[in-house]
Parts: sequence; structure tokens; C-alpha cells
Amino acid sequence: MLEHGGRRRAAARRYAIPEADWLDLSTGISPHAYPVPAIAAEDWLRLPEDDDGLLDAAAAYYGTARLVALAGSQPAIQGLPFLLPRGRVGVLAPTYAEHPHHWQRAGHDVIRFAAAALPAVADTLDTLVICQPNNPDAGCIAPAVLIDVAERLQARGGHLVVDEAFIDATPDASVITLAGARLPNLVVLRSLGKFFGLAGARVGFVAARPDLLAALREAAGPWPLCGPARTVARRALADTAWQDVMRRTLAEASARLARLLAPLDPEDMRRVHPLFVWLPTPAAESIAAALARQGILVRHFAAPDCQGLRFGLPGTENDWQRLDAAIRALSSPAARKDSGGTA
Repeated sequence: MLEHGGRRRAAARRYAIPEADWLDLSTGISPHAYPVPAIAAEDWLRLPEDDDGLLDAAAAYYGTARLVALAGSQPAIQGLPFLLPRGRVGVLAPTYAEHPHHWQRAGHDVIRFAAAALPAVADTLDTLVICQPNNPDAGCIAPAVLIDVAERLQARGGHLVVDEAFIDATPDASVITLAGARLPNLVVLRSLGKFFGLAGARVGFVAARPDLLAALREAAGPWPLCGPARTVARRALADTAWQDVMRRTLAEASARLARLLAPLDPEDMRRVHPLFVWLPTPAAESIAAALARQGILVRHFAAPDCQGLRFGLPGTENDWQRLDAAIRALSSPAARKDSGGTA
């Protein structure tokens, strides 16, 4: 399996620091999780039922009823490559590694392209896969551009797959309401893992045309979501007051994080998403290692087209102070001298 963030236990073993002593900023998951209500005993005792109001809450939140609920977006990431016609697939790069991996596994011819090449490459593809906003570099493509690309693909029988796992903090950039309706070739993936901080609940949705929804639902089998997860998701999706407060909270926190990281970014290259800050730097490996020696875990990307660090948000004031102290230590003259100027 591919490596992902959140490998705190492995870091604890490698650096001989107890797991409980780590500050994990490696995942991009909100540290302010939706407050989980008390779970009724019957949610544990009974098999879940589809008519419990979850899809109604999701339809109200996403603005479309053309949805299927899955155990996170991963089943769709793995299943869609087998449901769409085999062909030439373009994946915006750099991006979430699960996407190209599974399209290749399904036998598609996969190419990677930079955002600037999107208008030109779109007419050469059968399927286009885009993360919106992108992970890890926080890039975001204007919805009008995505709509234009989808229409061009549709004219040739092609498909556009948009993974909106990180879009809940900036919902105006979403194209989910068009999936399966005005744009029958558009497939949109959503998840409650990031913005809602409910990654452990494994709840996701796909918006698409009816035949694809039916195929995904059939592949998922009975009871793809457990009863407690459905209860929590239903309440989180309906709690608009909490969502409004959280969007403001995350915007303020990410701006604070960007300021805190300024000493590591003399060329002002960092990019800010409400849930993380992307810091492209050739010194990514040495910075990640130096932070790890202080018990702070960040996500290091080492691919030639994606050298940098993704910093998630600290959750408590103590976490903020700890990261601030670590950054100050890394950017001190002594630290720069010891690391050869790369820290």
C-alpha cells in the first residue's frame, strides 16, 4: 500500500520518542473535530438502514440528491477506474498518490500534467482526474475552467473526476451540484474526514449520474457505513452553525501558521489552504528530520516534481507554542551553521 501521513507510531520507533509525546501535523485533518454526540445503544445493536436521514442531510449540505454514501472516498478512488472505459487518463500532478496508482492498476494509460497544461492536455484524454483544492500544494482551479473542460470531455464521451476532499472550507469552489445533471460525465468525490475532522468515521459521498452511483453502491455491498458513523455524519452535515464557525476558525489558524513558517521560507513560496500550509523547498528532508528530532511530525514529499513539506494545523495553544519554538530553533544562526545552511 502507498504511504500516507499520520504514521506517528513509525516515527516514534525511528526517533525513540514515545508516541504520546508527538505533535502530529502530517495529515491535513482538522484538529477541531466535529463534537461527536452520545451514540444511542441501538446504533451499536442494529444493522444500519439507508432511510435514516443521512442521504437527506447530505443532499441539503451538498446541494444535490444524486449521491451515494461510501466508507470514505477511498472505495470510489479504487472502484471508478474499473467502472469507466479504459483509456488515456490524465492526473493533475503533484497530487494524492492513490489516484494515479489505482488508474494504473486498472490498466489505464496514465499521464501526469501540471495545472498550466490543463487546457491543452484535456483534448487528448478520455478521463481527467483533479483534486480541488489540490493536495499537497493547495492549488485551486476556477470552477468555470473545470466546467469548460468537462463539457469538452463530454463531447468526446470522456469523463472528469474531481476529488473535493479538501473543499468544505471553501465551498464556493465546488462543482458538485453539476455532477450527473448538467454534466453527466462529471463525478465528484467528497469526504467528512478533513474539514469535519472525522477521518476515523470513514464517511464519504460520490455525486454522479445514476448508473455510476448504482454500480458504486453495488460494489460497496450491504452496510458500507456503520450505524454510529451514519449518526455522527448526519448531525455534522446538518449543523450549519458549527460549519460557519469552523470555516472562520480554520481561515484564521492557517493564516497564523503561514506567518509562523515565514522563517523557513525566505522566498515567500508557501501556499495556504485553510487546513494546511504547503512549503516547497529543496531543504524539505533536512527540515522534516530536524522537526522529527523534536517530536514534531510533518509530511515530507520528495518526488522531483513535488519537493516540499505539508504542515497541518496545531490544535491547542500549547501545540502552537511548541511549533513556534521549534521553528525558531531551526532558523537560528547556530542551527543553520550545523545543517550547512539547509535547515
